[in-house]
Amino acid sequence: MSELNITASQIQGEVPVTILHLSGHLHGNTEPELLDRARQAKEDGSTHLLLDLSGVDVLTSAGLRAIHNIFNLFTPPSDQTLIKQHGDEPYKSPYFKLACPNPNVYYVLNIAGFLQNILIYNNLEDAANSFAA
Repeated sequence: MSELNITASQIQGEVPVTILHLSGHLHGNTEPELLDRARQAKEDGSTHLLLDLSGVDVLTSAGLRAIHNIFNLFTPPSDQTLIKQHGDEPYKSPYFKLACPNPNVYYVLNIAGFLQNILIYNNLEDAANSFAA
């Protein structure tokens, strides 16, 4: 059974960003670990979270559920959120973003409809800098 390795880093800038770097398999057995790390980041004062998916080889429905729960954790209720447009695209969360999924993981995110509400970047630096934009 494959595991998920999670390391965290911080970018201190105009907007401080916590990055969780994931590698391995994101599925039912590893979902709680990711949720715990995201909750801990929130409890420690993080308001902006970026998931680096560059090392994720497998993403299952449980992994999608974890990403959805983290999205909810870092996105205030709509009555407290300024609606953000990204070009002509619909609302995207200004507090939670994804970066560097491989083509298979991107495909799963797309099929599941995650591209509708979560910005996904192909470059970690661009993703981190996007929080200040």
